[in-house]
Amino acid sequence: MKKDSKSVFPFILTTTIILLALGAAAFLLFKDTTPPAIAIGPDATDIGKGGKITVSVSDPGSGLKSLSVVAEQNGKSIPLIQKEYPAGTVQVEEEISLADGMVKEGAFTVTASAKDTSLYPFGTAGKSSAQKSFAYDGTPPRIFVETHTNNLNQGGAGFLVYSLSEEVDHTGVSVGERFFPGHLQQSGNGTFRYYCLFAHPWDTPVKDFKPFIVASDKAGNESKRPFNYHTNAKAFRKDRINLSDSFMERTIPEFQGLVPDKGTLLDRYLYINNTLRKENRAKLVEFSHQTSPTMLWSGIFRRLPNAANRARFADARDYMYNGKKVDQQTHLGLDLASIRHAPVPAGNNGTVVYADFLGIYGNVVVLDHGLGLQTLYAHLSSIDVKTGDTVSKGDIIAHTGFTGLAGGDHLHYGVTVAGIPVQPIEWWDASWIKHNVTSKMD
Repeated sequence: MKKDSKSVFPFILTTTIILLALGAAAFLLFKDTTPPAIAIGPDATDIGKGGKITVSVSDPGSGLKSLSVVAEQNGKSIPLIQKEYPAGTVQVEEEISLADGMVKEGAFTVTASAKDTSLYPFGTAGKSSAQKSFAYDGTPPRIFVETHTNNLNQGGAGFLVYSLSEEVDHTGVSVGERFFPGHLQQSGNGTFRYYCLFAHPWDTPVKDFKPFIVASDKAGNESKRPFNYHTNAKAFRKDRINLSDSFMERTIPEFQGLVPDKGTLLDRYLYINNTLRKENRAKLVEFSHQTSPTMLWSGIFRRLPNAANRARFADARDYMYNGKKVDQQTHLGLDLASIRHAPVPAGNNGTVVYADFLGIYGNVVVLDHGLGLQTLYAHLSSIDVKTGDTVSKGDIIAHTGFTGLAGGDHLHYGVTVAGIPVQPIEWWDASWIKHNVTSKMD
């Protein structure tokens, strides 16, 4: 018997509605089968006093429902976070401070568990957890000063011996914005002994010279301590350099590719004397990072033989052009003049960390003597060593010349501590080295 079309239509309509409802339910059930993503920070596993742990959670599908964070330490469970989130929350970052003493010093583990609002299958796919182990250290390094007499001169160097209660990531002597690294020598009996060469910079008045020992451990805990010292103010000479067109015409071509082509001779010279000079001095600080943690030198430093001193350390130079002052710079070394192309001996035992052209200094050799102490030999006509060579005191490493901004054949001799220029004459004095450096190592 044939069915009436009028009776079939309601059946089809009902079936369609049921299928659509089932499809919608299936969509809601299966639309998010990916659990929340969890990240626990920081990347470092050592956390210090005031340190923070971050828990980042995201679920762009159905959105987040809840988060639980618990620390486990010495068999004890410590609740850190228990939160429910409003509908539509797809991403959160929670920050947990360890300053309130919830976690004690030592190892602990953080477990973060999150749920989203998905239904499939009955919520189990919407759960995830992450775990990370940390070590909490809330005690800053203790500093023990071993050198109780520190005498310095403005522009000169000093040497300090101190110990720390733990090996650290960063330590040394801080003088304003300048930093002089300490170098680990030995450890034992629960302490770590450091040597540190530092300076009273030439441009820091005595009233502003306030050195501190600083140290920070792997967990980021920091310590700072002053120490006893006495420093003498020094008055430095003034000098005058007369610039001529002929001198600049001869000098500037050596800096091709380093100086803008536009501008007058004077404009280009002043660019070299200022911008390039700053870049070159920054390079000396970079070279200081390539230093031996142990002392390589022995005894006094050797001077260029039979040489007259043409300019002194920290001379304040006025640059004059056509009777007018056009610039001022500080000469941070000694100019020593001997015969033309005189052989240059290594001031002391060390390693070559640079042997090439360096802007205002012309052809240069930089020797490392350990503990951040380095010597600079500039304006050379020729270089007889290469980077990485080991040299002994007195070895011929180069010959004098007038490359760079030199006005004539001579040696610009410099001494730096952590890249900061210091008075070279101190290192020619056996008594000064004994009383201010080597005797403190005993």
